[in-house]
Formats: sequence, C-alpha cells, structure tokens
Amino acid sequence: MSTPDLLYSDVETDLRATVRDVLADRGLPASLVSGMDSEPAYDRALWQTLASDLGLAGLPVPEQLGGQGASFRETALVLEELGRAVAPVPFLGSAVLATSVLLHADTEAEPVATLLRRLATGEATATLVVPLSTAPNADFPTAVHAEAGLLDGAVTTVADLAVADVLVVPAVTSDGPALFAVDTSATGVDVDEVVSFDLTRRVGDVRLRQAPARELARGASAVDALTRGLHTAAGLLASEQLGVAQWCLDTTVEYVRQRHQFGRPVGSFQALKHRLADVWLDLVTARAAARYAADVLAAPDAFGPGSDVEVAVAVAQSHCSAVAVHAAEEAIQLHGGIGMTWEHPAHLYLKRAKADEIALGTPGRHRAHLAGVVDLPPA
Repeated sequence: MSTPDLLYSDVETDLRATVRDVLADRGLPASLVSGMDSEPAYDRALWQTLASDLGLAGLPVPEQLGGQGASFRETALVLEELGRAVAPVPFLGSAVLATSVLLHADTEAEPVATLLRRLATGEATATLVVPLSTAPNADFPTAVHAEAGLLDGAVTTVADLAVADVLVVPAVTSDGPALFAVDTSATGVDVDEVVSFDLTRRVGDVRLRQAPARELARGASAVDALTRGLHTAAGLLASEQLGVAQWCLDTTVEYVRQRHQFGRPVGSFQALKHRLADVWLDLVTARAAARYAADVLAAPDAFGPGSDVEVAVAVAQSHCSAVAVHAAEEAIQLHGGIGMTWEHPAHLYLKRAKADEIALGTPGRHRAHLAGVVDLPPA
C-alpha cells in the first residue's frame, strides 16, 4: 500500500481559491440568511457556474467522457468549500452520488457514457434515488420494481430531487437487481418536495408509475456500482463536514476576538479558550480522516484486493459527523444571543451538520460496520 498523501497539492490549493472566490461573490452564507423568510431554494445560477463554467461537476470523470480527468481528491476539496459556505447547490446529489455510481458501472456502455457526459458538462443534473440515510453497506433497495423497461415504486427523502433532470434508480427485475435512468419529465414520474430540516439541501419523495426507463447496469454489476458509489459518496461527505466545522471555528474565533465584556475580549477568558481549543483539536483529526478517505478513494484500485477503503470511509464518516455537530453547537453557544437568532447563519451550519450526521449512514452504523471489517468482537 502506498503512503497516503494528506497534504493539499498546488493544484488543489488553486482550485480552493477559485471556488472560494465564486462563493464569496454570491455573498454566501449571508445571502441565505437574507432570503430565509422565503425559504431559499437552490441557486441555479451558482450551480450553472460551478458545473458548466468551472467544470466541477465532472472532476473525476475521464476526459473522453466530457470530464476533467481529475480524481475524487479534487471533488472532496470542492465539497469542503461548499460545506464551508453551506452552498445551496445539488453537488452531492449529481456530482457525487449519481456520478460515483455511474463511474463504477460499465462506462463503455452507451447509456452510461451518454449520461456521464451530460452530467460532467453540466448539461443535466441527476440524483440517486435512494433515501439520503442509506448506508454504503445496506442491502440493495427493493422499493422500485422494473418490468419491460417500466418502473413502479416509491422512494422517500431523496437528496437534491427537486432540481434533478435525470434519476438514477436502483430497481428489482425478474432477473435480479438493476440500475435504470429515468427522466423526471417523463410520464409516470411524480416528484413531491417535502419540508427539509436543512433548507440548503432539499430532499423529496418520488413515485414512479409505469415510468419509462433506460437500463444502465444489471446483476452483480449493478450491485457493485451502487455499493461502491455509496461508499465513495460517504467518504467524500466527510470533507463537506470538515468544511462546516472549519467555518464554525473560524467565525467563532473571530467573534470572540471582537466581542468585549467587562472591558476585555471574551476570547481572553480561559474557559472559552479551552472550548475553542477542543474544537480545533477535533478539526485537526477530522481533516486527517477526511483527507485519508479522499486519498484512498482517488486511487485507481480503490476497491481492489487489500484496499483500505471500507476502513477509511467508516472512520471518516463516523468521526467527521461528530466533529461538525460539535463545532456548530459551540459556534451557536459562543456567539451568545446573536447565535440563537435566524439573522445569524450559525443555525444553517447546525442544520447542515445534523442532516449530514444521518446522511449515508449514521456514525453508529459506520462504527458497527468498521468493527466487522477489523474483526473487533462485540462487547
């Protein structure tokens, strides 16, 4: 096994600066707070800039399929910055979930290659039709059934469903599991947006009634593509949680430097120093875990024999989930009264952290899977 590289390369540093500048130009996250009364939906203009103009939707997609030919390390970096800004774009659903599953299918098959090209170039947006809480080691979904190219079934709490043009749907056929692509504009596709805890990442319910579909993969290939795609998405989600925690720490440190009480900055009080130091230490370990997961997933043989991907993903997801929630809670508390209001963006980060905590498997679910992987007997 090669030595993991947890440092940011020059290319990644330049990419971070570019993405951060674009997000700053949109005024995030302050612009989200100003539009809270109207329940901010997705920023389609920002998504078009990120996906099409900058080509971020196709970072890990090979160049011959319209992508950038980069790796999941760069995708993780983008997620880190999007988490830092709680950007309301469907990057997780389209550029991570749907794209990861397709990349682990047969990319030489015409339906897969065509859809990947559309997603990589920003021509279309997609999402994976599984509940957002689905863990990577879960059984193949059976909520949707396929017969003669028509799908029937219903799936709830699908991420980024409202803005998806194409659905990547796991379904059960008479011959076993399969993956299908369904256009949301097709007949028999009903999409209902539900009230989401995290208003910057919406979830929705979809019902399929004899919806026409295109087959992408079948049998063991479909199962492998879904499992590996979910593992990839879970590992990359840790980087988003890292970005959430980083913003919470940076903003809180800046606030306690400026806020004065009893004639001195509140950040000079030892109790607050200790609490922020604990968040910083958490953040250091979370960064190591998230970067290691991204590095492992970026390897050409990430899922080959002797791979450490299951350990890396389980550790990153279970640890970064807790760190993001803790950092967000501390940000709200240490901001005092203003941190409890809707006028301050801190609540957006707590909601994103809590929503991410149950996304793609809870920390407990990942720890339980990790115990089995490393042969740790139950208590």
